[in-house]
Amino acid sequence: MDTLAARWARLEPHTAVVGPDDDRPRPAVILFHGCGGLRDHLPRYAAAAKAIGWRAFIVDSYGPRGWSRTFAMATVCTGLLLRGHERAGDVLAAVDGVSRHRDVDPSKIALAGWSHGGWGIMEAMSSERRPGMLGLANPGDVALDGVLATYLAYPYVGVAALNRMRPWRHCPKTLAVIARSDHLTSVRNAERVHAMIRDCGAEVETWIADGTHSFDEPMTAPPMRYHPELAEEAVRRFAALLEDVAVAPQAATGTTATGARIELAT
Repeated sequence: MDTLAARWARLEPHTAVVGPDDDRPRPAVILFHGCGGLRDHLPRYAAAAKAIGWRAFIVDSYGPRGWSRTFAMATVCTGLLLRGHERAGDVLAAVDGVSRHRDVDPSKIALAGWSHGGWGIMEAMSSERRPGMLGLANPGDVALDGVLATYLAYPYVGVAALNRMRPWRHCPKTLAVIARSDHLTSVRNAERVHAMIRDCGAEVETWIADGTHSFDEPMTAPPMRYHPELAEEAVRRFAALLEDVAVAPQAATGTTATGARIELAT
């Protein structure tokens, strides 16, 4: 079983860093791919973060495990391996590791996850962190106080996400993206999960995008279909979330319930 440090030592060589070319401590966003592994859309989000002065860390969860995309599609995407609570160990290790970078401001961290990556983030926010949980010997040793925001892009909240209604223990400001034609969940189910997050005191904005699962990924694999206009809007909203928490961190702590805020894609 890994410690936080040992897990990050495995992940860090497979983590791409995008950001301003300086050593100044800056806010950082950590990006977690979906079950299909690293894809072409994540660098677009990283570039958007860089453009507003953030550092972006794109974590490859499969590289350290020696898994190919084909293997992951046959095992992770089908729920046989690396379910959300196990991926949460990568999330916590990355928070711990990135926060220790001298060119990162550990008080301004955001987490972004697509599909399976969002599932992992949700498990990291809601799980107890006793020794041995989430595949880590010391999961409780990482502080989450600096995690000010989460960006959840069509997170997996289907039947295999057994803990999807478990209340969050850390409640940062959240932008939850729902795909109206998501074949893995209904809008109603996703809204119920996001309402639960809101109940813990987090400020949660829900955007219902009129597309399919993975609408921002440049590919077509029916029933999933790329939607360039929605993809552009998703990147814009992602960057806006980062800008909001960078300038107003107190608004991202989620100490009081703020009620629902739901927007429809246009």
